[in-house]
Amino acid sequence: MATITDLSGRVAVVTGGTRGVGAGITRALLEAGAEVVTCARRPADRPVEAAGRTARFLPVDLRDAEAVGAFFTQVRNEYGRLDVLVNNAGGTPYRMLEQGGAGRHARVVELNLLAPLTASLAAYELLRAQPGGGSIVMIGSVSGSRPSPGSAAYGAAKAGLEQLARSMAVEWAPLVRVNTLVLGMVRTELSHLHYGDEDGVAAVGRTVPLGRLADPAEVGDACVFLASERAAYISGASLLVHGGGERPAFLDAATAGN
Repeated sequence: MATITDLSGRVAVVTGGTRGVGAGITRALLEAGAEVVTCARRPADRPVEAAGRTARFLPVDLRDAEAVGAFFTQVRNEYGRLDVLVNNAGGTPYRMLEQGGAGRHARVVELNLLAPLTASLAAYELLRAQPGGGSIVMIGSVSGSRPSPGSAAYGAAKAGLEQLARSMAVEWAPLVRVNTLVLGMVRTELSHLHYGDEDGVAAVGRTVPLGRLADPAEVGDACVFLASERAAYISGASLLVHGGGERPAFLDAATAGN
């Protein structure tokens, strides 16, 4: 039975859509009925599946503008349209600013800000050429609005990504809507690398007002909403998906010892 967030007949591209948050987004789009094409430099160990359907994978280096252009040309030639682009690919190693030099930090900015710009520009050529246009969703981070020691370049890039989305929303209206999902901490297959064992993950989750980390599927549900007709009048917006944010440290400090 069709729902108001039914994406049947739509074609969606999810960058970095084979693992973690990206795989959660891909599954949600598949469950909503969309045809989904994922891309990354390397494929996952197994394809992303949901609702008895499988996402297509095409390799591409998102930092290579020529390769990105060829990728979207292939999408157009094989599917005839593009309705949704989710700029999910990104990330960073933990690295203090004085470590590694400016070049390494610049590569973080390239992946998290310039690559989404490159993909969006290529996708825009398809989106604007069809009736009804389409939707672009940026996957942002709370790191873009608070200090991010150990990932400062990443935080700066995510802040820039949110601003870029707002400007795109104005320049490309009314055909193309552009929004940002601002994510807090999400539990993925790599969470143990950041938070340790299950006890560590649970302890970190308790710092979130809702008491846990997000599930990738919950990010996917928010993405489906922004891509759907239910969000037809939402553009240039930033939707917080962070479980209430972070409990202010001063509250715990003030009650310590009481």
